[in-house]
Amino acid sequence: MDDDAWMRLALEEAALAPLHDDVPVGAIAVFEGRVIGRGRNRREIDRDPTAHAEMVALRDASRAVRHWRLDGVTLYCTLEPCAMCAAAMVLARLPRLVYGADDPKAGAGGSVMDILAHPRLNHRVNVTRGVLAAESAALLVGFFAKLRAAGQRH
Repeated sequence: MDDDAWMRLALEEAALAPLHDDVPVGAIAVFEGRVIGRGRNRREIDRDPTAHAEMVALRDASRAVRHWRLDGVTLYCTLEPCAMCAAAMVLARLPRLVYGADDPKAGAGGSVMDILAHPRLNHRVNVTRGVLAAESAALLVGFFAKLRAAGQRH
């Protein structure tokens, strides 16, 4: 499968997050042509500030390979990672990240800051950005539009 096909699986995960009132972000970890980790935002349902889609997928992938080091794994995520998630990718020695929409408010993969390529860190993550960005952004825009229409905030 190519990057678009893997990203479609991440979008499927993202689409499930609003079912439990979470922001629609999804992630898929791929190793040797198969999915070894899946995640969607779970902050609301788990009441856990670290339950971002990327963190859930990274934990799942680490269990699958039985190691904290994610050599050979590519993570597909619908949104540019935040600082916490980007740092976890560096610490996991993730070789590659593919993401959809940029996050101009909190992105740590090049938009606001670039933890993934920081020259002082001991690892750099190869980043491909903008894969199915419009579809990824549309999920987020729709989610927040519904909240605003209902007079809620997230």
